[in-house]
Amino acid sequence: MRWFLKIGAVVLTALFLYYLWIFGHIVYWRHANPSSSSFMDAQLSRLQEDDPDAELRHRWVAYDRISGNLKRAVIAAEDAKFVDHEGFDWEGIEVAFEKNLKQGRIVAGGSTISQQLAKNLFLSSKKTPWRKIDEAFITVMLEAVLDKRRILEIYLNVIEWGDGVFGAEAAARHYYRTSAARLSSGQAAKLAAMVPNPRYYDSHRNAQGLARKTRIIQRRMSQALAP
Repeated sequence: MRWFLKIGAVVLTALFLYYLWIFGHIVYWRHANPSSSSFMDAQLSRLQEDDPDAELRHRWVAYDRISGNLKRAVIAAEDAKFVDHEGFDWEGIEVAFEKNLKQGRIVAGGSTISQQLAKNLFLSSKKTPWRKIDEAFITVMLEAVLDKRRILEIYLNVIEWGDGVFGAEAAARHYYRTSAARLSSGQAAKLAAMVPNPRYYDSHRNAQGLARKTRIIQRRMSQALAP
């Protein structure tokens, strides 16, 4: 019993230090910009397995230099209640669960922008039993420390938008040879439609399903509220 207590104490201490490390990063990012993310590091390693000189296409831009079209498009596509919830869209999670149960497989996620950011910044792409718990704790910390504007700013600067393409500025230049600030409504809607599977759409830019999703998102953009 004594050994179990000692092991338990070690595990709890390790968890406390791990989450303290994460919390420290989030506090620092209130005013400083993340230079990378866990997912960016993983993708760079993947690319460098084939080409040791490979680099990510990524350039940070301030919130005010990202088109309002893209902000509304991403919110309309990924998290319509972003400005209202506290990190979790419980109704969306319930709807996703029912869809997945009906289909017998994962067809809907229900993750909010805050949850997606938690995964991108700190977690690996490997699906483990405790990853959702990790994601939930980190999401709570993000929402407690950062306001919605800052969460969306970081999200738009670190998410993947193609093979080795990360962030709104790199995506705008990669697909449209323009800046993130000058994205039109249609361009923004198409970029938002790519978010769930960016590497596939990078090489299948005229996919029929992508065009349909783009039209749906563009119709919803007028109702999306950006912080």
